[in-house]
Amino acid sequence: MSNTIRPETLEAAPSIRRSVITAAHPRPKRTGGGGFQKWAPFVFLSPYVLLTLLFFIYPLAYSTVLAFYQTNGPHSKVFVGFDNFRFILSDPDFGVALMNTGLFACASIFIQLPLSLALAMMLNARNDRFKSLFRLAIFAPNLVGQVFVGILFLMLFTPRYGLFNQFLQMLTGWGLEQQWLGKPELVMPAIVICSLWMYVGFNMIYFLAALQNVDASLVEAAKIDGAGPRSIFWNVTRPAITPVATFVIVTSTIGSFNLFELPYTLLQGAGPKNSGLFAVTYLYQYGFDNGDLGTAAAVAWVLAILILSISLIQIFISGATRRGQ
Repeated sequence: MSNTIRPETLEAAPSIRRSVITAAHPRPKRTGGGGFQKWAPFVFLSPYVLLTLLFFIYPLAYSTVLAFYQTNGPHSKVFVGFDNFRFILSDPDFGVALMNTGLFACASIFIQLPLSLALAMMLNARNDRFKSLFRLAIFAPNLVGQVFVGILFLMLFTPRYGLFNQFLQMLTGWGLEQQWLGKPELVMPAIVICSLWMYVGFNMIYFLAALQNVDASLVEAAKIDGAGPRSIFWNVTRPAITPVATFVIVTSTIGSFNLFELPYTLLQGAGPKNSGLFAVTYLYQYGFDNGDLGTAAAVAWVLAILILSISLIQIFISGATRRGQ
């Protein structure tokens, strides 16, 4: 028998091989699943859409309608048009709440954020094994809630027995009998101190991430040219971290205008002479203490418009500064 393969056999080999493979592994028949494949994306998106409609779109629309009504509980309401907005804008307590909120926002931007940036630069310069430990220790206060921080500092600010007052007495010889939460002029500094302890480490993480992305070659080139630390920061580091700084400023401003749990827990209300009355505390008083959900909804919309306007101004200023560099 000859072992020579004939040419016609080689030409027929691919078709024979396909026939064998098809026989061994037949193709599955279509069973009409095309309809499910068509609607599958909508099925998987439906939980998100339903939750958004239930917890975002519906409350947003209902609060818009509710802002034009005066209510006495959830089931009694009377249409009053723009009277809620007129009342809010002419109420002296709302002016006090906005002033306190604005002061706290300024403290967050001009005290808290520079401290966060300074700590981030210190940690970024360290190269030892304890860097992660320091980062965790500074960030850890943000892991607890505002209610916990309020209760904690309520005890720390206790006259004579509070650790904060005892520390001031040991350090400066003053402050042992100081009533931080009982004097109107000391309430805002006390709230700012609590917020510094809680939020400095949180914002530090953003700045630390931004600093680690600064181009090291530009820093080395600036050092070779004889630039000092201030010049390097202003001309190399600052432009690189400007987008993150803008984000932190905007989020800190929004957080300041939404502050509620910390001062309310710390002061058990609005504090002496409304010195701890914030915008959301004012909203809470009308919505839940007085039962006027319509006025509370109007306050919420005034705050939303105010926060949006301030945020857009901050973003515009940041963009103009970057374009001018």
